[in-house]
Amino acid sequence: VQLQACGGGLVQAGGSLRLSCAASGSISRINVMGWYRQAPGKQRELVATINNYGSTNVADSVKGRFTISKDHAKNTVFLQMNSLKPEDTAVYYCNLKHRYGSGPENEYWGQGTLVTVSS
Repeated sequence: VQLQACGGGLVQAGGSLRLSCAASGSISRINVMGWYRQAPGKQRELVATINNYGSTNVADSVKGRFTISKDHAKNTVFLQMNSLKPEDTAVYYCNLKHRYGSGPENEYWGQGTLVTVSS
């Protein structure tokens, strides 16, 4: 399984960016895709995830500003980020977890894309 993320960049506070991540390879229909981020000197944290049923989990810090969505047919997940703040500056990582039946869960990470929000 490979994850290819894109869409990061530099934006002013209050602006918007859209990240996308396409997963390729053999992927179980039982999966969760999402985004995590890591700011300098901080631990990686969850931003938002979406499962194969379309249920989402969004961090309180971005709720109401970020929206996660997915094209299930293309195994591509999107993160629409609005009203960006300087504290959103981080490397954003795409993540996929999946399992086949009752087998073990496997987890994969994308290469990371930098989002910089200037004040």
